[in-house]
Amino acid sequence: MTFKKEPPYKHGAVGRTAVVLVNLGTPDAPTSSAVRRYLREFLSDRRVVEIPRAVWWFILNLIILPFRSGQSAKKYATIWTAEGSPLKVNTDAQAGKLIGALEDRGHQDLTVAMAMRYGSPALPDVLDKLKADGHDRILVLPAYPQYSGTTTGSIYDAVFKHYGSVRNIPELRFVRNYHDDEGYIHALRDSVLAHWDQHGRPEKLVLSFHGVPKRTLMLGDPYHCECLKTARLLAAALRLKPEQYIVTFQSRFGKAEWLQPYTAPTVAQLARDGVRRIDVLCPGFTSDCLETLEEISMEVRHDFEQNGGREFHYIPCLNASRKWIAALAEIAEHHMIGWPTQAGPSEHEARRKDADVGRAAALARGAAD
Repeated sequence: MTFKKEPPYKHGAVGRTAVVLVNLGTPDAPTSSAVRRYLREFLSDRRVVEIPRAVWWFILNLIILPFRSGQSAKKYATIWTAEGSPLKVNTDAQAGKLIGALEDRGHQDLTVAMAMRYGSPALPDVLDKLKADGHDRILVLPAYPQYSGTTTGSIYDAVFKHYGSVRNIPELRFVRNYHDDEGYIHALRDSVLAHWDQHGRPEKLVLSFHGVPKRTLMLGDPYHCECLKTARLLAAALRLKPEQYIVTFQSRFGKAEWLQPYTAPTVAQLARDGVRRIDVLCPGFTSDCLETLEEISMEVRHDFEQNGGREFHYIPCLNASRKWIAALAEIAEHHMIGWPTQAGPSEHEARRKDADVGRAAALARGAAD
């Protein structure tokens, strides 16, 4: 086996820590060709589509990509901003504010990088750059509060595959989930209450999570249970009665049964049943993206209004809100326990002196650098 060439090594270098915030990904542009590249990478992941490869190759390349790429590009165009894809812009803002929040909590010589599982900046490229810059401790922090093999599990796969060809592997830690984290729940609660303070309360709060095939639940994926727990904890924090909210699942793809109830038909039925106003929140998305800004705020809104609903409110994702960044910093901090990011001045000086002694000894023995 051939391993990647290691970056130049310098004796006496003090190791550094990095937090890598990883989101799903996005096309580089709202064009058919860019969307096609993105979808090919995304839908070729065995974690995402568990269909025999030979069968899926024909479906993907002869049916889905030729027809879906153009349709999806038009949808991306409706939400694209001057800065680019909302998902990328929002995740980048989270990473930028997260480093500030961690520094405010006393962490030093720390890097926070943003990466995408599919598209750019590609996770392997980000990991390579961090290593070249001297980071030997990596915390991988998925942007998914609820664990699923299709999302968080795929990030694990990508990290392990990348380091399978690396000789000198850094110390690795992973955040698996935070669906029931108190800070996360309180950030969701505050975002809802802030919306209600400004716009009043709905007759029904719809908590819409991204769907996955029901088969994954039957095979042991905990995603469904973690979504329901998030919803239960959030409802309790908002002091909602069971009849005041409902959990649904969106973004169904293909003909197989997915987790139910489905968001769009549920919302349409609420309108037909005489519900005049609903508010929709997507707790599983920490950054606004195509699935929230176009699918929910445009398509599902249309379904509600076409079936007699009068008032539809979409409550934005947490994005880079102050409360959420504080919660994210606490999650990251908890998983960095034992790493020397909060060492005091005397400890840092001791590490620096020890590194200098080691460098001098290595050079005396003939080391080049």
